[in-house]
Amino acid sequence: MMQMKEYKEVPQDVPQDDTVVRQPTSADAVRIPSGPENWMSIPVGMPNCPQGLEYLTALDQLLVSQKIEKLELLTGFETKNRFKIKNSLGQNVYFAYEESDCCTRNMLGRSRPFEMKILDNFQNEVLHLNRPLRCDVLCCFPDCLNAVEVSAPPGQVIGTVEQVCTFLRPKFNIKNSFGDIVLQIEGPVCPCKCFSDTNFKVLSANNEEIGKISKQWSGLGRELFTDADYFSVTFPLNLDVRMKALIFAALFLIDVVYYEQ
Repeated sequence: MMQMKEYKEVPQDVPQDDTVVRQPTSADAVRIPSGPENWMSIPVGMPNCPQGLEYLTALDQLLVSQKIEKLELLTGFETKNRFKIKNSLGQNVYFAYEESDCCTRNMLGRSRPFEMKILDNFQNEVLHLNRPLRCDVLCCFPDCLNAVEVSAPPGQVIGTVEQVCTFLRPKFNIKNSFGDIVLQIEGPVCPCKCFSDTNFKVLSANNEEIGKISKQWSGLGRELFTDADYFSVTFPLNLDVRMKALIFAALFLIDVVYYEQ
């Protein structure tokens, strides 16, 4: 049996009161999407932090909203998913969009392989998610269980999020780049609820809850007629930035497995 490796929180990535931040200016930033946007300032001077993940060192919560695609709403034709990621103050932190082809999206649905690119204010890709083709039914064969590989920066794998074969509560293992289980995610018996939020607990190696991923109830109309969802993710402020990125990445896997259709 694989043992979970205890992962210690590291305070060195947390910016202190005297941290200097640089606010992007209109002269050096190309924003996504276009139009006036309020972007979070970039913490600087973060040691041992992948470029572009400096934002996460100063955050303990992210709010994720999926954009409603008009073509998909009117025709049911599955389009590429796009997301806005904000902090608790409503400032933009990242923008995420799916890379997949039309045939797999509409023929394979939530089983489809895809890549998710997370961009910063300057359109730099700071996080890359790769989700391979998987079964659309509950299957315990290793090659059928859902998983996503996470790279930061793109090309440098920092870990994976892998589904665990269970027949009651949804469960995922978060592994570091060495394949050690460092965190776990456990969902409710029924991950689809009406008129209330659904919480997936983030557990440490000691089985203590240190955060959560919440699928937020977005209203009857939006829930019935679209697959555009609201999520929030919370984690300890002093958690290692790579672990924060992996928890954040798990949100997209949970979305496609349980809420895509």
